[in-house]
Amino acid sequence: MADLAALTAAVEAGDRKRAVDLTQAAIDAGTEPQEILDAMTVAMTEVGRKFACNEGVYVPEMLISAHAMKEATALIEPLLAASGVTPAHTAVIGTVQGDLHDIGKNLVGMMLKGADFAVVDLGTNVAPEAFAAAVAEHHPDVVGISALLTTTRVGMKDAVSAVHGADAGVKVLVGGAPVTDEFAAEIGADGFAKDAATAAVVAQELLAA
Repeated sequence: MADLAALTAAVEAGDRKRAVDLTQAAIDAGTEPQEILDAMTVAMTEVGRKFACNEGVYVPEMLISAHAMKEATALIEPLLAASGVTPAHTAVIGTVQGDLHDIGKNLVGMMLKGADFAVVDLGTNVAPEAFAAAVAEHHPDVVGISALLTTTRVGMKDAVSAVHGADAGVKVLVGGAPVTDEFAAEIGADGFAKDAATAAVVAQELLAA
């Protein structure tokens, strides 16, 4: 019988080797891939909660846990696809044009995956037109736009406008060090996440509203 509790603990601790080994053992034991994914999702949700509550989890710890989940998830992704299991939602994410920072964005991507989103990562230095093109191609429910620099933050307004121009119904979520709730409202974004841990929660709230 697969030890999914141990898998949850391994991902939460960021133990990549153990997470991969336990995932393979669960697959070999015939555990449904969705159950395996759920066990890892529980771990990332707890990591996010601890980060948000300042309970000894910081960005490095979140990254380590995210990498553990990423490697373990790679084993079950083909099984999920073969069984017809698809994420409930789709998100497109990217760092705004002129900004090459991606640590926060990458963490947001992992937290969204843990919240049952398919994630299309456009990378860094993404032009407004590229966001719009991705919306037209992937028809996401949410678009996440990040910036780390005050000098690049100003480009968010054009990106938000481009996304809404491509699909008025898509929800735009913004975040990053220089971004505030007030700024998000000013540029027409639908939501603001103060950190990677809360991004998935805010995205879900936007879709439920």
